[in-house]
Amino acid sequence: MQSADSVTESTAELTPLEARVLGCLIEKEFTTPDVYPLTLNALVNACNQKSNRDPIMEVSACEVEVVLDQLRQKRFVALFSGADARVQKFRQKLDEVYPMTEPARALLCELLLRGPQTLAGLRGNSERMQPMPSLEDFPQLVEELADRESGALVRQLLRQPGQKETRWAQLLTGEPAATPVASAETLKVKVAMALPPEVEARLASLEAEMAVLRTELGKLKHSLGDS
Repeated sequence: MQSADSVTESTAELTPLEARVLGCLIEKEFTTPDVYPLTLNALVNACNQKSNRDPIMEVSACEVEVVLDQLRQKRFVALFSGADARVQKFRQKLDEVYPMTEPARALLCELLLRGPQTLAGLRGNSERMQPMPSLEDFPQLVEELADRESGALVRQLLRQPGQKETRWAQLLTGEPAATPVASAETLKVKVAMALPPEVEARLASLEAEMAVLRTELGKLKHSLGDS
């Protein structure tokens, strides 16, 4: 069995879109277990969801599919192959990389989906996924993620001018920016990914095949008298 340190060392930082996909899988496992694991289409809809997201993103199925492959390589995601699965479905494996309690996983998920938050905001927002400790005990749960022997997963940020409370941020995507970004109300992120050459070639081949099939289908419909 791998030690916690060896697992951490083999896991690279997540990109913003990888964090969004992982966060969505964790969230939906908690909130909609009847439709979990998620299909690619359901995951794309979850990534583009406008509620409980900051920033709001606009991503395509192709972009999410590439990210799923990356997360599988990092061991954060697995392909679900149940006996009754007619389409590919995906599930999160965060616990296998970073073992933690369910409340701690919900807390980390909230930070992945909505970015840095105060303790009060984080506790209230996480409650929709898992029951949280009392106001007095909640800081201990956050410290549980901040003081892990294998490396911190969250960190308290410096208080910004005009703020009354400090905020906490997740570290799976690396050190948070010193200057906070605009809120979801004013910022919409259009994700543009540079795909690997082999993926670009595969997509070009598929598009060419689709064009041929459309042409052949049109000829067939015409020969059958279907306008």
